[in-house]
Amino acid sequence: MKELIFATHNIDKIREIQNLLRGRYELLSLDDLGYKKDIPEDQPTIEKNALQKARFIYNLFEVDCFADDTGLEVEALNGKPGVYSARFAELTGEISKGENVSNANIRKLLNLMNEMKNRKARFITIIALVINKKEYLFEGIVEGNIMFERRGTYGFGYDPVFQPSGYDLTFAEMPIDEKNKISHRAMAVKKLVKFLNKQS
Repeated sequence: MKELIFATHNIDKIREIQNLLRGRYELLSLDDLGYKKDIPEDQPTIEKNALQKARFIYNLFEVDCFADDTGLEVEALNGKPGVYSARFAELTGEISKGENVSNANIRKLLNLMNEMKNRKARFITIIALVINKKEYLFEGIVEGNIMFERRGTYGFGYDPVFQPSGYDLTFAEMPIDEKNKISHRAMAVKKLVKFLNKQS
C-alpha cells in the first residue's frame, strides 16, 4: 500500500479520508512523521496557501502529500475575510485575552455587516496534492448567507452564522453527518478521493 501524507495534525480528518480511499493508500499525518511544527501559510490566496503547505512537506520529506486551506468569502466585504478567515479578529487586535478565536471572528464579522442587506457569502476549500512530482488542485464551494445572529451549537468557526443556500439551518444547527454531505470541504475531498482511486 502506497503511503500518502496529509499535511495536518488532525487525526479525525485523516480517518475520514482514509475510509474513502478503498485501501489504495495509507494516509499519514504530520504527527506520524514526527513533525510537530506549524507549516508556513503566508500566501495571499487560499489556493496559494494550500499549495505552499503541500509543497513545503513534499520538499521536506520527499513523499507524496496533500494539504488543504479554507476561507469564508463575503460578497459585501469584497471577499473578506477570505484567506485570513482563521485570524480575522486577531489581525486587527479585536480579540480579548483568553477569548475564543472563533467567537471573536464571528463578532467582528457581524459588527462589520450590521447594517448590510446583502448577506451573500460562500465557503471555499482548496486541496493541493503533490504526487509523482506533479501538482493538482481540488475545489469545493458552498454558497449561502450570513445570519444576523448566531444559531446552533454544532460545528466550528463561522458555522453558527452561515446558512447554506437551499437550507433553513445554519451549519451549526446541522448534525455533523448532514453537514459533511454538503460542505465545501466534503466536495473537495470527494474530488481528491475520486482522483486518487483512479491512480494505479
